[in-house]
Amino acid sequence: QVQLVESGGGLVQAGGSLKLSCVVSGSIFSINAMGWYRQAPGKQRELVATITSGGSTNYADSMKGRFTISRDNAKNTVDLQMNNLKPEDTAVYYCNAALRLWGVPGTRDYWGQGTQVTVSS
Repeated sequence: QVQLVESGGGLVQAGGSLKLSCVVSGSIFSINAMGWYRQAPGKQRELVATITSGGSTNYADSMKGRFTISRDNAKNTVDLQMNNLKPEDTAVYYCNAALRLWGVPGTRDYWGQGTQVTVSS
């Protein structure tokens, strides 16, 4: 059993900041990439940012320079610092982890339940 629990969402004015956190728990052998995705109403889920176990990061173009992803491998956590938020950043944000469980071959993706971020103009 694996759980990804997000926290830190909420309502913020345009130009403000929020920090999202996600903790992964369970019978985990290893975690490869971790990341954040988002889904706005009526739109498909899209990439926000990812980070490898070695710390290499990747951002969607519209988030570069505003968002920063980080992780703590010892604590199995991944954070997303979001600055200069815009109304178009309003969405449900989902944590993702590609991980391997003890005694189970192969790696698969796991998702959190999502946290709402609302940016008012």
